[in-house]
Amino acid sequence: MWRLNKVRHKAGRQGDSSEELRLKRREHEKALRQARRDRQLVSKRLLLNEDEDQTEIMDIASGGQDVISLFHKIQHNGPERESQLKALSKALRDPSAQLTFIKLENSMHLLVGLLTGSNAQCRLQAVRCLHELSHSPHTDIAPACLPATPYLLTYLSGQSTKFTELCLYTLGNLCPDNDFVKQKLLAQGIIPALASCAENQRHNLAVMEAVGFTLSQLLQANNAAEEIIPMVLASSLPSHLLSVLTPDPSFGLAPAIESAWCLHYLTCSSEDNSELLARGALLQCSSLLVSLGGAVAEGNKDEGLELLICPLLRCVGNLLSSCQVEDLSTQVRDTQLVVSLCVLLQAYIQTQPALARESAWVLNNLTAHSSTFCSALLTFNLVSGLIQLLPFSQGINIMILRVLANIAHKKKEFCVQLAQLGLLSALCATLKMADREMVTLSLEVLFLLVVSCPQVAEEFVLQGGVLLLETIQYNSEEEVRQRATYLLEHHLLSY
Repeated sequence: MWRLNKVRHKAGRQGDSSEELRLKRREHEKALRQARRDRQLVSKRLLLNEDEDQTEIMDIASGGQDVISLFHKIQHNGPERESQLKALSKALRDPSAQLTFIKLENSMHLLVGLLTGSNAQCRLQAVRCLHELSHSPHTDIAPACLPATPYLLTYLSGQSTKFTELCLYTLGNLCPDNDFVKQKLLAQGIIPALASCAENQRHNLAVMEAVGFTLSQLLQANNAAEEIIPMVLASSLPSHLLSVLTPDPSFGLAPAIESAWCLHYLTCSSEDNSELLARGALLQCSSLLVSLGGAVAEGNKDEGLELLICPLLRCVGNLLSSCQVEDLSTQVRDTQLVVSLCVLLQAYIQTQPALARESAWVLNNLTAHSSTFCSALLTFNLVSGLIQLLPFSQGINIMILRVLANIAHKKKEFCVQLAQLGLLSALCATLKMADREMVTLSLEVLFLLVVSCPQVAEEFVLQGGVLLLETIQYNSEEEVRQRATYLLEHHLLSY
């Protein structure tokens, strides 16, 4: 029997030995990252004031104000300082004003002084100014804000939700611009500060969303796997992320989305996810996928739902590849997971094929070493639906065929059922495809089927299988020809 490549490598990591597969996977990753960027999940965030409307914001951003004049007025400790700071924060939405401000002598010293002063309202407005600066498109703004970051980290343990959120989003905005800034934040203790903040504010979903955003910005650093992720795994942050991984009906999906993306970055960092498995990450993520699959099956495709489904699929797929076979039943307890994965596959195959492919990949990892989940696909009458999707391209059909190969590999009885459900006819079509990998895998699955039962081999011959394999003998590459020849000479010509 030919060896099956059952478990796909983790998304975002090295793929199969074939350069073609590596290229396809990189394109796949690029598409998913682009989809997330389009919804501004991996980007800077501007936390707006509650008392401002969009018209006012647009007017200020387009016109700007005289930051030099405001700076000089704020230097003099007068009764209007608070209102002047508020005006400065609005003026700093203008990118040109941001550059003007940081070039002023002692401008950052002034903000830091107000940030650490005794006037609570001035502290809040000073953070607002820093927040506007952190949202700047100019890469030299972030290093200029570094004198304030130790104080921003200290204030994460404060009691004011609004203040804490501003500090978190400001820190998160500063992370992407500069590796030097990231290193400084790490040295200043941003990971312990985030863990402490999450512990103190674990029941506040707005703050937990901000914690997730800031952490996700850090976890995407080039050196995250070596320097950042070990620190995160050693902290209490993974447990807090998992605790938020439940959408709140009144608050929405945002905190769960941020937590799920953080967990995705953690799971794809290494081959060993034992720490996350020990904390119940696979059980939590798979259970939520079951719930989301049920919602999608009922017609719920709310805005942003796929942004939670995508990182959850990646988490589950990557965690499955790290899970020991004997532990799978305790880590994934609900066989309804296969139903949810098939629902997601069917729901998104036309509109978001990348998400459908992720669903098929997780299904592949789930069935690779588990007879229970292979049996569940047959029990829940899901195999016919999978067979119907084999004509689809973009790698979806290959993943689905791998799932069917996993089922066929488990038991001869399963092979007979697959043949009865129409897989032989589907293989006659896939063997004619131009995709070499699809043809090779089809031959592997066909081998499993025809050796399982004489009646299956006979049925394939009746469907014109011999002529099809003889055609492959004359028109395909050597490896494919050898496999077709082996099937013909050892299992089919006698019928």
